[in-house]
Amino acid sequence: MQGLALGIGFIILGWMLAVHRRNRLAPVAPTPVADFLPVHSVPVRRPSCWLTVRGASPEAVRMVLGLGGTRPCSWTEGLSGGHEFFISPPLNGWVVVTGMGLPNPTDDVDATFLFLTALSRELGHVQYFYASRLLHHHAWARLDDGCVTRAYAWAGETVWNQGAETLPEIETGVRLFGYGEHSATILDAESNFEKVPQLAARWSLDPAQVKPNLLRPTMGITGKTTFS
Repeated sequence: MQGLALGIGFIILGWMLAVHRRNRLAPVAPTPVADFLPVHSVPVRRPSCWLTVRGASPEAVRMVLGLGGTRPCSWTEGLSGGHEFFISPPLNGWVVVTGMGLPNPTDDVDATFLFLTALSRELGHVQYFYASRLLHHHAWARLDDGCVTRAYAWAGETVWNQGAETLPEIETGVRLFGYGEHSATILDAESNFEKVPQLAARWSLDPAQVKPNLLRPTMGITGKTTFS
């Protein structure tokens, strides 16, 4: 009996050692790298023109713009500027709107004014930023409930200058010129162009500096206007 018990003990011990050795040598399943890498590892390109809308939902913005045929769109693709309109998800209380459908004060400053005031009447606080890399034309505006509280646009000359200069404009050092004032130089235009993102970051946010969720894609929507 003692010999039998000893034999069984050796068998159990051998089985345990074999299991331990098999587990130690088995390949370990790799942890998915994607769980640790940012989804948006590609640098985001700043659009030349964008809006920020405070406190509104993307759906409210979509309805005011009259967009149809909407589809999901990634943050990086949306900021590329290849859509009529891209509406971001909420970002720290703001919704960003970009796209070819936004007005351009270089082409028609009156149309830009009418577009922004109509949008602000429906959505409340709206901000607008424009910076042309080719010509260094630039503009920024803040509106509340359809009223312009501050706006400036330069398209080879000042075409819009409304409201009192804000503290962030002073702190960023943008140079402002009155109507009919032709003392602005190419260097002034280039300097102002480069400071538009800084001003945007102080007023609301700079789209190129937004840090999307690192663990899942940040999706917005694209669409086209369904009425003129």
